[in-house]
Order: sequence, then C-alpha cells, then structure tokens
Amino acid sequence: MNARVVVADDQSVVREGIVMLLGLLPGIEVVGSAKDGEEAVALVAEHAPDVVLMDLRMPRCDGVEATRRIRSGFPGTQVVVLTTFADDESLFPALRAGARGYLTKDAGGDEIVRAIQAVLSGEAGLSPTIQRRLVEQVTEGPRPRSGGAELPDGMTPREAEVLVLIAEGMSNAEIARRLHISQATVKSHINNLFAKGGLRDRAQAVRYAYVRGIAQPPGSTFT
Repeated sequence: MNARVVVADDQSVVREGIVMLLGLLPGIEVVGSAKDGEEAVALVAEHAPDVVLMDLRMPRCDGVEATRRIRSGFPGTQVVVLTTFADDESLFPALRAGARGYLTKDAGGDEIVRAIQAVLSGEAGLSPTIQRRLVEQVTEGPRPRSGGAELPDGMTPREAEVLVLIAEGMSNAEIARRLHISQATVKSHINNLFAKGGLRDRAQAVRYAYVRGIAQPPGSTFT
C-alpha cells in the first residue's frame, strides 16, 4: 500500500503525535497537517491526498462539515475519522457526511493502517466498537426519549441514556461496557449533563433523573 495522507486535528500535540506515528508506518506518506476543517479542505485541494484522518471537534469548520465538503468536491479522497468520541452524536453525522472509516484515538498503528487499506479498497474502515454500535442501531432502531417527551435542559439522547444508567447504580466502567464507548467518553457525557442540569454529584443526578422523568425509582413503571 502507498497512501498519501493529510492529518486534521485542532490540538497541536495530538496532531504532531499522529503525524509522527504515521511517519513510522510502512506505505504511508503524510503530505500535510491541518488545525481545523478549513485548512483540511484547502490541503486536499492542494495535494489531492488519498485519505484524510479527520478529527471531528475543531474550530471554524468542524470535521463533519469538512468531510462533507471534501467528499463533495474531491471524491477521490477518502475520509477516516480519528476522534476521541465514539457516541451516536458523533458517529452517524460523520458517516452521513461521507466518512468511510471511523476510529477512536486509542487506535494503534496497525488499526490505522487497516482502516486506510480498507477505505482505499472501497470498504469501510471501522473499529470493532463502531461496528457493534452500527449493528445495534440497525437491530434496535433509534433510542426513544423518555415517554416521547423533549429532554430537559438541552440534554442529548445519549446523555439521557448515561443518566439512566447512573440512576441504575452503574459505574463509569460499567456504563462504558454497556454502551460500547470509552470511559473518557462516559466522563465527557457526565460532565455535560451535570453542567446542563446544575448537578454536583451522582446522588443529585439520580434525584434529577427521577424528578424529570428520565428514569424511575426501582419498583415503579413508566406510564
């Protein structure tokens, strides 16, 4: 395999680390690195790389929008998402925008090489965790909101799902295993829902879940 790659990540330390790692991998040449989506699109126009390794949460132009522009304007370039997050709010918009691969940043060099090889062969370069999530989405369908009602305080469906599992007494590690996401992603969701609900600790979170109807106490049923 010979692949020309652009790396896009807004964190310079992370970006430089990925570039350094790729430089050690056989058959990969890094032709540019970008600190946001605008730069990524410009580098694709300049270098016509085979693949962009794309972070999602970047300033000016995020990874989803950059992926959409690249796949629309430069169909010869494939996009592999390489991000911290493996939740539905990140995964499905990226795939709908045209990304053919999706890895989390704890992926090793071998996994990155396999994903690049896969997308260049016309296949999907997805980590096992992401593959499981896609299968679950197809077999289960979208997760319903509590009682079909709008969630409070701008909470996302995934944050509400984490809150329900907190109310069930699960630890971060148990939630991560249940949802097939990393513990770092679980912590991010918890921080977000605590901020949105004005919560200080898990005890307050459980009470909030009960009061707002997101979860119900043991022994009760939804009506």
